[in-house]
Amino acid sequence: MVKGKIVIRKINCSKSRQVTFFKRRTGLFKKAKELSILCDAEIGLIIFSCTGKVYDFASTSMKSILERYGKVKQEVNNLPCMSALEMQSLRSETASLKLEISRLQESQRHLMGQELKEMRLEELNDLEAKLDTGLKNVRAQKDQIFKEEATELKEKTDRIEQENIELRRKLSEIMIQNNTKLKGEQGQADTRTRTSLGQKAEDASWSHRIIKAFTGRGSYQKQHYITGK
Repeated sequence: MVKGKIVIRKINCSKSRQVTFFKRRTGLFKKAKELSILCDAEIGLIIFSCTGKVYDFASTSMKSILERYGKVKQEVNNLPCMSALEMQSLRSETASLKLEISRLQESQRHLMGQELKEMRLEELNDLEAKLDTGLKNVRAQKDQIFKEEATELKEKTDRIEQENIELRRKLSEIMIQNNTKLKGEQGQADTRTRTSLGQKAEDASWSHRIIKAFTGRGSYQKQHYITGK
């Protein structure tokens, strides 16, 4: 069963009106407190009853809330007021922008191949020309990118090749230096060997001469002794 809509109107009975006021006031303050907690909102309520009493609720401080409200209200009042002519101009500009946005969105859908059935032959030809021009521009841009990438790749290849040539040159110089050093050390070793062998040969020659000299002298003395000469 559908509940009937309650008509909101003034309660004529003062006693019933007072009871309803206290119930609704309590519920309103409760809802305000829940809202301030759930949504971290700063809330201030001021109620004047029909009897002239004042009831208030503040989530923080009623004074700070009123000061904040007064500051915001003053800032709003200080804003320059727009004349009726300015408002009309603004509305007209807004409408023009909306139409332009709608036209651009429709053109975008046509470029995507959508909603073409309602277009006339002339419009389709114009769209085809735009697509051809766009396709040519896309291809030209792709070719430009490919050329730039090819040029960059060639520069990198040439740089690497030049680095390899320089590396081979340095390696060749190092090998030549090592061979020269090795030959020099080998030559010094051969010289020392020849010097040592020559010294040994000379020592042997001197030894042979000394032995021969002593041997010859002994033979001479022996012969002289035998012959008496």
